[in-house]
Amino acid sequence: MPARLPSWAWVTGLTTGAIAAVAVLAVQADQGPKPTASTSRPSASATTDAKPSAEPKEKEKETGAESEAVPAGSGTGRRIVYSLDDKQVWLVDASDAPRRSFEVWPGTVTPDPGTYTIGIRTEATTGSDGVEVEHIIYFAAKSGVSIAFSHAVDGSSPPPADGRPTGGIRVGKADGEALWTFGTPGTTVRVVE
Repeated sequence: MPARLPSWAWVTGLTTGAIAAVAVLAVQADQGPKPTASTSRPSASATTDAKPSAEPKEKEKETGAESEAVPAGSGTGRRIVYSLDDKQVWLVDASDAPRRSFEVWPGTVTPDPGTYTIGIRTEATTGSDGVEVEHIIYFAAKSGVSIAFSHAVDGSSPPPADGRPTGGIRVGKADGEALWTFGTPGTTVRVVE
C-alpha cells in the first residue's frame, strides 16, 4: 500500500507550483510588447533611440521576373552574393541567373571582400544585440566576431549596436527563410565591394 502524503505536503506543492507560474508570467510581462514595424529603413546615422524598422525593401521576389543584375566579378555558379556598398544580397542559381535579390541591414563588423563557404547553420538564438533571431547562416569571422545572415523573429531590424561589435547581417523575414533554404552547408558566399 503506497504511503499517503500529509495534507500540508499537497498544499506546499500546489503553492510552489502557483508561485513558479506567476514568476514566469511576471518575466513575460516585464519584457513588454514587441516593437512594431515602421515603413522606414534605418540610416547609417541612426541614434540609439531609433525605432525598429520594417523589412528591407525587396528588389524582386520570386515571381519569375528577372532580378536586378548580379554584380560583375562575383564569380560563377550557384552562390550567394553580398554587396557591401549596396547592402544587398543575390541568390544565384547554377546557371548564373539571379533567383532573388534583397537589401540587408549589416552589422558593425563587415567581412572582407572574398569567397567564403557556409559552415554552421543555427535554427534560432539570441543575437549579440539581445534580439531573438532565427535561420542563422555563418560564413565568415573577422576580429574574433562571427559573421552570419539572420532575421529577427519579430521581423524588425534593430538600430545599430551601441559600440558593440556585431557580425549579424539582418535580412527581412521572408528573405531569411529563402536564404535558409538556399544557403545549405558548403554553399559559396561571394562578398564584393
